[in-house]
Amino acid sequence: MANSFIHSDFILTNETARKLYHEHAEGLPIIDYHCHLNPKMVADNHKFKSITEIWLGGDHYKWRAMRSNGVAEEYCTGSATDWEKFEKWAETVPYTFRNPLYHWTHLELKTAFGIDKLLSPKTAREIFDECNDKLQNDPNFTARGLMRRYNVEAVCTTDDPIDSLEYHKQVRESGFETKMLPTWRPDKAMGVEVSSDFRAYVEKLSEVSGVKISNFTDMIDALQKRQDFFESLGCKLSDHGIEEFYAEDYTDAEINAIFNKVYGGKELTKEEVIKFKSCMMVILAEMDYDKGWAQQFHYGAIRNNNTKMFKLVGPDTGFDSIGEFNTAKACSKFLDRLNSDGKLTKTILYNLNPCANEVLATMLGNFQDGVIPGKIQLGSGWWFLDQKDGMQKQMNALSVLGLLSRFVGMLTDSRSFLSYPRHEYFRRTLCNLLGTDIENGEVPYSGYEAERVNQMVADISYYNAKNYFNF
Repeated sequence: MANSFIHSDFILTNETARKLYHEHAEGLPIIDYHCHLNPKMVADNHKFKSITEIWLGGDHYKWRAMRSNGVAEEYCTGSATDWEKFEKWAETVPYTFRNPLYHWTHLELKTAFGIDKLLSPKTAREIFDECNDKLQNDPNFTARGLMRRYNVEAVCTTDDPIDSLEYHKQVRESGFETKMLPTWRPDKAMGVEVSSDFRAYVEKLSEVSGVKISNFTDMIDALQKRQDFFESLGCKLSDHGIEEFYAEDYTDAEINAIFNKVYGGKELTKEEVIKFKSCMMVILAEMDYDKGWAQQFHYGAIRNNNTKMFKLVGPDTGFDSIGEFNTAKACSKFLDRLNSDGKLTKTILYNLNPCANEVLATMLGNFQDGVIPGKIQLGSGWWFLDQKDGMQKQMNALSVLGLLSRFVGMLTDSRSFLSYPRHEYFRRTLCNLLGTDIENGEVPYSGYEAERVNQMVADISYYNAKNYFNF
């Protein structure tokens, strides 16, 4: 066993796990089919001013831990210097044992910077200086350099229908070897809770699409034009961030009236909001089917719980949590409607509450079509679940109730260019899971069966995603 904490056999607890990882997963490229990277940084080949910018900027995982450790907001989202923020993070790290942040922190230091030291107040200054020296002086530590370092074959960013996608064009024209593709995220087209916000969004949609919008049909026409534009730049995926699934019955007349009401500045009833969202989910899913895209649904978060901090620092700053939503019947009704109409495209379902793993794992089998392997997917552990325990629970549920072999694997779901080790973490966890089963005599590992297991590891790590999304 090596002396460093992050060593070659990290998390791999038996010989078979080590063989599976090193021979069949470790060297494969990364397909990061869902992330929140800033496309401009890739287009500009952004040079980071410090480890604080690339590591702590926008990282609500770290901010939550720092706040829990008694660190003032000034050192999280506030005006403290880069060194002061980094120092506070270094002070927090020794308090994160058993939190995935401890593993991620040291995986990133080791795989990106070659640093074996454990981060603490004693090592903070030397690690800060060593990282900054590489970020400032080594061209391999720019945005694109890091993507090359981690062997990233493709990334899919998260983009609103009104986005110009100008940076995706620039990256494509530059000849950069990593594909950066847009993902269609039309959440704001469904956001009718505040009429003024919805009106402002629709007006922007009208402007960028060139479609004069005065009714619901016009809005759908404008969205279709934008979807065509996204397709022209290689988009093959949609993504929807929803609190829960919506599947209320509605009529065209009702939806037209609801649109006119909210676009005219009047607030909707709760029933009207749900009907409108139900309609939009169906229409958008049908549009995805017509394009041959895969659709993703991330559901189950309660966002912006802390009103005081939301007013101070805004959304996506670490004040969200797991929600409890019993939406199984709505999910089933939504998928069944699309399936009955012959309009159900490839679909990935992500739950945020781990108690829904088995719920969704059984939902998949209802709508597999016997043609496309793994057409309906249980998405990898998401957000609060994208760590060892959450990934194991997700894979165990899928194994017992579906086909783990057809799983499209991991993604970063991150804004950081240092998050790619999450793919390594996932692959190690997968190999340890299978290796342990083999060592326990629960999965055979000789002859044809050994070849099947080896291929299963490679498929989940890389090839399933490559074939599923057809990048």
